[in-house]
Amino acid sequence: MPFIQITIAEGHDRSVKRDLLAAVSAAAAQATGTPESAFRVWLVEVPDSEVMVGGTLLHDTRHPRATP
Repeated sequence: MPFIQITIAEGHDRSVKRDLLAAVSAAAAQATGTPESAFRVWLVEVPDSEVMVGGTLLHDTRHPRATP
């Protein structure tokens, strides 16, 4: 039974996460020829204060400080 873990920053709504899980499950089944029912796919969400993109915390990108 294949396992797929996806790690993402918190903040996506439930429908986006559901669509992502469904798309990955379907794509893995198609790519491998393994029945989709054999796959276990799950999300691990981490706070955006613990994700860095290009040297900038994702939290800072999502919530820029207002400049006076």
